[in-house]
Amino acid sequence: MNIPWLWAAHLALTGYMVGVIWFVQVIHYPWLHDVPVDKFRSYHERYTRTMGWVVGPAMIGEMATGLLLLMQTTGSSTNMLAVSLVLLALIWVSTATLQIPCHHRLSRGYDNKVHRRLVKTNWIRTVGWSLRLVLLLGYAL
Repeated sequence: MNIPWLWAAHLALTGYMVGVIWFVQVIHYPWLHDVPVDKFRSYHERYTRTMGWVVGPAMIGEMATGLLLLMQTTGSSTNMLAVSLVLLALIWVSTATLQIPCHHRLSRGYDNKVHRRLVKTNWIRTVGWSLRLVLLLGYAL
Protein backbone atom coordinates (compact mmCIF):
# COMPACT_ATOMS: atom_id res chain seq x y z
CA MET A 1 0.00 0.00 0.00
CA ASN A 2 1.42 3.37 -0.99
CA ILE A 3 0.32 6.37 1.08
CA PRO A 4 1.77 9.52 -0.54
CA TRP A 5 1.22 11.84 2.44
CA LEU A 6 2.99 9.38 4.77
CA TRP A 7 5.98 9.17 2.42
CA ALA A 8 6.00 12.96 2.15
CA ALA A 9 5.88 13.37 5.93
CA HIS A 10 8.67 10.84 6.42
CA LEU A 11 10.83 12.47 3.77
CA ALA A 12 10.17 15.93 5.23
CA LEU A 13 11.11 14.83 8.75
CA THR A 14 14.30 13.19 7.49
CA GLY A 15 15.18 16.29 5.45
CA TYR A 16 14.59 18.46 8.50
CA MET A 17 16.89 16.28 10.61
CA VAL A 18 19.58 16.34 7.93
CA GLY A 19 19.52 20.14 8.02
CA VAL A 20 19.67 20.20 11.81
CA ILE A 21 22.48 17.64 12.08
CA TRP A 22 24.68 19.37 9.48
CA PHE A 23 24.21 22.70 11.28
CA VAL A 24 25.10 21.06 14.60
CA GLN A 25 28.08 19.18 13.14
CA VAL A 26 29.66 22.00 11.16
CA ILE A 27 28.74 25.05 13.21
CA HIS A 28 27.34 24.45 16.66
CA TYR A 29 29.44 21.61 18.08
CA PRO A 30 32.78 23.06 16.92
CA TRP A 31 31.81 26.45 18.35
CA LEU A 32 31.21 24.99 21.81
CA HIS A 33 34.99 25.23 22.15
CA ASP A 34 34.70 29.04 21.99
CA VAL A 35 32.15 29.45 24.80
CA PRO A 36 33.87 31.11 27.77
CA VAL A 37 34.60 28.56 30.50
CA ASP A 38 32.76 30.59 33.14
CA LYS A 39 29.59 30.60 31.00
CA PHE A 40 29.85 27.12 29.54
CA ARG A 41 27.65 25.22 32.02
CA SER A 42 24.69 27.61 31.72
CA TYR A 43 25.11 27.81 27.94
CA HIS A 44 25.25 24.04 27.59
CA GLU A 45 22.26 23.52 29.88
CA ARG A 46 20.20 25.98 27.84
CA TYR A 47 21.35 24.35 24.57
CA THR A 48 20.46 20.80 25.61
CA ARG A 49 17.10 21.86 27.02
CA THR A 50 16.04 23.77 23.91
CA MET A 51 17.57 21.31 21.43
CA GLY A 52 15.37 18.57 22.84
CA TRP A 53 12.33 20.52 21.65
CA VAL A 54 13.93 21.06 18.24
CA VAL A 55 14.85 17.43 17.55
CA GLY A 56 12.74 15.26 19.87
CA PRO A 57 9.37 15.51 18.09
CA ALA A 58 11.02 15.23 14.66
CA MET A 59 13.00 12.14 15.64
CA ILE A 60 9.94 10.45 17.11
CA GLY A 61 7.85 11.42 14.07
CA GLU A 62 10.53 10.18 11.70
CA MET A 63 10.70 6.80 13.44
CA ALA A 64 6.90 6.49 13.67
CA THR A 65 6.28 7.36 10.02
CA GLY A 66 9.10 5.06 8.95
CA LEU A 67 7.69 2.12 10.88
CA LEU A 68 4.18 2.80 9.55
CA LEU A 69 5.56 2.88 6.02
CA LEU A 70 7.45 -0.35 6.54
CA MET A 71 4.28 -2.08 7.74
CA GLN A 72 2.34 -0.87 4.69
CA THR A 73 4.94 -1.09 1.94
CA THR A 74 5.44 -3.97 -0.45
CA GLY A 75 7.74 -4.63 -3.36
CA SER A 76 11.15 -3.19 -4.09
CA SER A 77 10.72 -0.19 -1.81
CA THR A 78 10.50 -2.48 1.24
CA ASN A 79 14.23 -3.28 1.16
CA MET A 80 15.22 0.37 0.71
CA LEU A 81 12.95 1.41 3.55
CA ALA A 82 14.27 -1.37 5.80
CA VAL A 83 17.87 -0.28 5.14
CA SER A 84 16.98 3.34 5.87
CA LEU A 85 15.32 2.32 9.14
CA VAL A 86 18.39 0.30 10.14
CA LEU A 87 20.38 3.51 9.60
CA LEU A 88 17.85 5.36 11.74
CA ALA A 89 18.18 2.75 14.49
CA LEU A 90 21.98 3.19 14.37
CA ILE A 91 21.50 6.95 14.69
CA TRP A 92 19.33 6.43 17.78
CA VAL A 93 21.86 4.01 19.28
CA SER A 94 24.68 6.48 18.58
CA THR A 95 22.67 9.26 20.19
CA ALA A 96 21.96 7.19 23.31
CA THR A 97 25.40 5.62 23.75
CA LEU A 98 27.80 8.27 22.44
CA GLN A 99 26.41 11.79 22.14
CA ILE A 100 24.12 11.89 25.20
CA PRO A 101 26.89 10.64 27.52
CA CYS A 102 29.19 13.34 26.11
CA HIS A 103 26.54 15.96 26.83
CA HIS A 104 26.12 14.62 30.37
CA ARG A 105 29.85 15.01 30.95
CA LEU A 106 29.89 18.47 29.40
CA SER A 107 26.98 19.53 31.63
CA ARG A 108 29.51 19.52 34.50
CA GLY A 109 31.81 21.89 32.61
CA TYR A 110 33.86 22.13 29.46
CA ASP A 111 36.27 19.25 28.83
CA ASN A 112 38.30 19.42 25.62
CA LYS A 113 38.65 15.63 25.33
CA VAL A 114 34.89 15.10 25.71
CA HIS A 115 34.18 17.92 23.29
CA ARG A 116 36.44 16.35 20.65
CA ARG A 117 34.73 12.99 21.20
CA LEU A 118 31.32 14.62 20.74
CA VAL A 119 32.33 16.25 17.45
CA LYS A 120 34.04 13.09 16.18
CA THR A 121 31.26 10.64 17.08
CA ASN A 122 28.53 12.95 15.79
CA TRP A 123 29.74 12.14 12.27
CA ILE A 124 27.94 8.81 12.72
CA ARG A 125 24.62 10.63 12.91
CA THR A 126 25.52 13.18 10.24
CA VAL A 127 26.46 10.50 7.70
CA GLY A 128 23.59 8.24 8.75
CA TRP A 129 20.91 10.88 8.28
CA SER A 130 22.48 12.03 5.02
CA LEU A 131 22.47 8.48 3.65
CA ARG A 132 18.85 8.07 4.71
CA LEU A 133 17.88 11.19 2.81
CA VAL A 134 19.69 9.99 -0.32
CA LEU A 135 17.92 6.62 -0.12
CA LEU A 136 14.51 8.21 0.38
CA LEU A 137 15.02 10.77 -2.39
CA GLY A 138 16.20 7.99 -4.70
CA TYR A 139 12.91 6.24 -4.12
CA ALA A 140 10.77 9.38 -4.34
CA LEU A 141 12.30 10.56 -7.61
